[in-house]
Amino acid sequence: MRLFSYFDQKGQRAIGALSTQNPNRFIPLSVSDPSIPNRMLDLIEEDPQFSKVKKLIANPQAAQRDLDEITFATLIDRPGKIICMGLNYADHAKEGGHARPDYPSFFMRGPSSLTAHQSPIIRPKVSTKLDYEAELAFVIGKQARHCTLENALEHLAGYSIFNDGSVRDYQRKSTQWTIGKNFDQTGAFGPWLVTPDELPQGATGLQIQSRLNGQIMQNANTKDFLWGVAETIVLITECMTLEPGDVVITGTPAGVGYARTPPVFMKPGDICEVEIEGIGILSNTIADEA
Repeated sequence: MRLFSYFDQKGQRAIGALSTQNPNRFIPLSVSDPSIPNRMLDLIEEDPQFSKVKKLIANPQAAQRDLDEITFATLIDRPGKIICMGLNYADHAKEGGHARPDYPSFFMRGPSSLTAHQSPIIRPKVSTKLDYEAELAFVIGKQARHCTLENALEHLAGYSIFNDGSVRDYQRKSTQWTIGKNFDQTGAFGPWLVTPDELPQGATGLQIQSRLNGQIMQNANTKDFLWGVAETIVLITECMTLEPGDVVITGTPAGVGYARTPPVFMKPGDICEVEIEGIGILSNTIADEA
C-alpha cells in the first residue's frame, strides 16, 4: 500500500492511496470514506494498521482520480520529531574524513525544513553550498520505548524517501550539524509512505541512488547500512520515546557533492532525484530563496 499527502481543489490537505490497478491513478480517501482523517499524522495515530484504508482499496467501486491533477504535500506536515542519522555508511564516513564510527551521529530537523515531492528545494540567500543526500526514511506507527531487535520493526507505519539537503558551510560553522541541516525547505520528503509488507524486512537490500540533472551521483544499497532499521530503533528508544508520525532519516552513502573534486553543489534550475528500489522516485527542482 502506498499513501501520500496532497492538496485538494480547495487547497486543503488530503490523503490519497495509489491504485493497485493503475499507478497513475489514486483513491481520495476522505472523499470515499469521510471517517478517514485528511492528515497523515492523524491517520497513523488513529489507525496505524490502516485497516479502513485497506478495505477501501479493495473496493473496486471506490472513486479514483488522476495523479497529474493534484499537488503533492509533505508526507507528514508537522512530525513531532524528525531524527536524522549521520555516518551510517562506512564509505560516506571515509569521504568526509571520519573513521568508521562506533555509534551513529544523530541530529534533529524541524518541520519548517521540509518540502514536498515536486516542490522546490530552496537554496538560501546566505550560501551557494547546497548539497544533496539520498536517504531512506521510515515513519513510526506506534509508540516505542526500549525496543529490542526482535520487536523494533513492529512499530513501523512505513518507509519513504528523503533528500537531506545540507548547507555545507553552515554545517561546519559549529561542532553540531543542526544549523546546516535546518534551512527552510531543504529537506525533501516523499512521495509515498510504503507499508512494510511491500518491502523486504527492515527495507534491507534496496538500491538507493541520487541523480543531479540526470547524472548519477550516489549509487549504493541499504544492505550497506552500519546500523539497520531495527538497530536504529533500538538505539533511539534507549534514549527517547518514539511516537506515531515521528520520522527517522537513516543516513546517506558516498558521492555527496562537497567531497567531489571539484565540489558539486545544487543550483537554481537543477533537478535532483532520489530513487529507492521498491519505493519510488522523489524529484525536486532547485530554486533560490525569494
